[in-house]
Amino acid sequence: MNRRNFGGLLAAGALLFSTIAAVMPVPALAQAGKTIVGGFDVGPGGFQGNFNPLTATAGFTWLNTYFEPLVIYTSDLSKLTGALASEFAVGQDNLTYTFKLVDTKWHDGKPFTSADVKFTLELAKNAESGSIFAARLAGITSVETPDERTAVVKLSKPNSAFLSVLSQVMILPQHTLSSVPLKEVAKSQWWSTKPVGTGPFKFVKYVSDQYVEMAAYEGYRGGKPKADRLINRYFANPAAAVAALRAGEIQFTFAEPDDAKTFSGNDSFRVIEGDSYVVNYIGFNHRAKIWDDLRVRQAVMYAIDRNAIVSSLFGGAAKLANCGYVAPQLLPKDLTGYAYDPQKAKDLLAEAGWDKINGDKSIPWLTYYNTPQVANVMAAVQAMLAQVGINVVPRALDVPSYNGIVRSEKWQDFPMIYAGLQNGPNPASLNIGLNAAQIPPSGNNIMRVEMPALTEALDTAMAETDPAKADVKWQQVCKEMNAGLPWGPMWVASRYGVASSNLKDFFWTPAPAGGPFISHPEKWDIAP
Repeated sequence: MNRRNFGGLLAAGALLFSTIAAVMPVPALAQAGKTIVGGFDVGPGGFQGNFNPLTATAGFTWLNTYFEPLVIYTSDLSKLTGALASEFAVGQDNLTYTFKLVDTKWHDGKPFTSADVKFTLELAKNAESGSIFAARLAGITSVETPDERTAVVKLSKPNSAFLSVLSQVMILPQHTLSSVPLKEVAKSQWWSTKPVGTGPFKFVKYVSDQYVEMAAYEGYRGGKPKADRLINRYFANPAAAVAALRAGEIQFTFAEPDDAKTFSGNDSFRVIEGDSYVVNYIGFNHRAKIWDDLRVRQAVMYAIDRNAIVSSLFGGAAKLANCGYVAPQLLPKDLTGYAYDPQKAKDLLAEAGWDKINGDKSIPWLTYYNTPQVANVMAAVQAMLAQVGINVVPRALDVPSYNGIVRSEKWQDFPMIYAGLQNGPNPASLNIGLNAAQIPPSGNNIMRVEMPALTEALDTAMAETDPAKADVKWQQVCKEMNAGLPWGPMWVASRYGVASSNLKDFFWTPAPAGGPFISHPEKWDIAP
């Protein structure tokens, strides 16, 4: 396929997806005071409709306005600092973590104590609660509470990702949530009707599929928030949210690159750009059998003109990935580049006997990305794969439906996916999607990857707590991914947000999963 045909394939393939750009009704806001309205869960960093942080694969930008973790990333995502922990220390054995806790109260006035930390971590490590953190926290052997302001966590073995994982574990109130039976926690109405947190805003109500409303928590330890209300609007897609932003109905949203560019030079808005820290990949379900032969997986890589897609559909705002990373310090020398070569793809498929393995049978290709850009990307890839004899059929789902399918055991429903997984700021983030010990329900290895050499490389890197030595260990993970192709790594794209210039002291960055990171929602303000 030549470059001249590429544009035609995009145009034809894009017709496979129709995106409804209807804007949700504007919530009636009769309350007095300052109200900030945003599409805080729009885009790949959001998780519309999810209120349970134990099951959150994204959406932490919004969750962190009312829940808080023990530790949190700084605003530039460069390091971890205290949140509900005023300070923390790691013992010389690299197994003991001591957290000194802040003096604060829950939204209902009850004191926050170390008992809440113990309750949360024990709940989060128990798979019966539906927690996606169960496998990542399985190394916790005990949580001790020597006093109300101190929690001591002990691990069975060193884990370089432990604190990074804790940054997404929102601390929960023992006094109210403990009454919910363990097996009912995941689907409890508590999350969307009466959650209690410690953050600067407290829950008011959720209007199904339309918006969530928060009110300023006057007892917040950082002082009463400047805004009286926060509203998180739900949208069918980013285009609908951008339309609402232009109309003045909201003050912030994630935006696709093409939409973000249209705000350039407009003093009424501020465009925010940053690294997504997410590697997009084509996932091969290793239980589906059709991908067992490495040559088939290699053929998929050679069949896709990734440079053309990055140039045409990402406007150059993405970096090609040949393993799970693009950060220079994590890339070893002599990685296979998988440059576009459709003839080589055809030859590899012929050698592997693709006609007998699957031939021209259609392959469902699932994604949770409901954006025009991803629709065009998948249409282009579909056309390119068709050129070499692989017939994939893209299907975009809402996040809850997608998660329900890929965490099930029905391999025929998701032999192939297009997804993204956090690959930083801590490189250990990839462990949950590739380690054999992280296969659902224990973790998020939804492609059921079971490659001994890769798992060994991951375990070795996870156990390395010396930063000076860690990069070399993660380079070995990269080598194994590049050679074995547990996934088809595609690219790491930039992401964009657009904020109204009426917003004051508002901070957002395109962090993976939406963060969390220090954004100080209590300081957000809006001009009259």
